[in-house]
Amino acid sequence: MKRTDDSDFEGKVALVTGGNSGIGKVSALEFARRGARVVIAARRKDEGLEVVDIIRSAGGVAEFVQTDISDKRQVDATIAHTIKLFGRLDFAFNNAATLGSPAPPLHEYSQELWNDVVAVNLTGTFLCMQAEITHMMTNGGGSIVNTASIHGMVGNPSNLAYTTSKWGVIGMTKAAAKGYGQYGIRVNAVSPGLTHTPMVESFVNDEEHLNKALEKYPLGRVGQPKEISEAVVWLCSDSASFITGVNLPVEGGFTA
Repeated sequence: MKRTDDSDFEGKVALVTGGNSGIGKVSALEFARRGARVVIAARRKDEGLEVVDIIRSAGGVAEFVQTDISDKRQVDATIAHTIKLFGRLDFAFNNAATLGSPAPPLHEYSQELWNDVVAVNLTGTFLCMQAEITHMMTNGGGSIVNTASIHGMVGNPSNLAYTTSKWGVIGMTKAAAKGYGQYGIRVNAVSPGLTHTPMVESFVNDEEHLNKALEKYPLGRVGQPKEISEAVVWLCSDSASFITGVNLPVEGGFTA
């Protein structure tokens, strides 16, 4: 399972929120392939344990912690458990998110739906970063990558709270990068375009809507989770050691 050119990751510890499916799952597998010990934090236990089994069966080290990132107590407990298990935290991929469905226009948007989406996507990412950085400040640094979105770069009127939350993630990423570089902590974000994950499965399978959406993508296709995960893991590697505060679009040219 381990590669021969990944001393950056060998014996290190990576936390992946939302690591039970989609981009998070593939990223967790990629961290493990490169020799990192992986903690998967997600709400859905059965899916998370399946990912752990895949990693372990290939000779890797992984644990699952059932976590709702919108709950500070659960987030703090997850970080504490990670430190108890492995003694350190080197990499964190804050990927857990929700689209919020259905998504009515702004003038019909309920405060309840707004609160639900922002609680996970923005507040949840904040809570994770807060706990991760608190540890990394005393552990010689680390690397954090947050999942933003192309809709955190280009307005999307069809999903108000999701769009707003992802703009916030990008701003928070940049602010944290400036605030904690002195501690050896790098903080970056990736902004995926339309990517074939369970979250957008119904959209991808709707040929008419999909073809219309792909008109905005110069590469003319849907992205794959592995294409995002490669960017995430690279941002955590020593190859990206002079990169912080960056929002990296991985989106087939959508924002070009």
